[in-house]
Amino acid sequence: MNKNELIDAIAAEAGSTKAESSRILDAFINQVTKAVAAGDKVTLVGFGTFQPTNRAAKTGRNPKTGKTLEIPASVAPKFSAGATFKARVKAGK
Repeated sequence: MNKNELIDAIAAEAGSTKAESSRILDAFINQVTKAVAAGDKVTLVGFGTFQPTNRAAKTGRNPKTGKTLEIPASVAPKFSAGATFKARVKAGK
């Protein structure tokens, strides 16, 4: 499912227009992105948790040349699925 298909599905289930559903989905994505970028955790009970995670610096290897290189520490987004979400996926519903 791509973003347009998701917007169509949200509009159909919520009984709203595609334009309203698109604005709401964009607002949701924007707010989750802002919160996680600011270092906050966003928890949607039953669905999952979005949070920043720290990645330590490490030594890597260029596969083309074999030369070692230092990979700096970074922060990356992480999503952990909630129990209800996991159960519905497992059941295939």
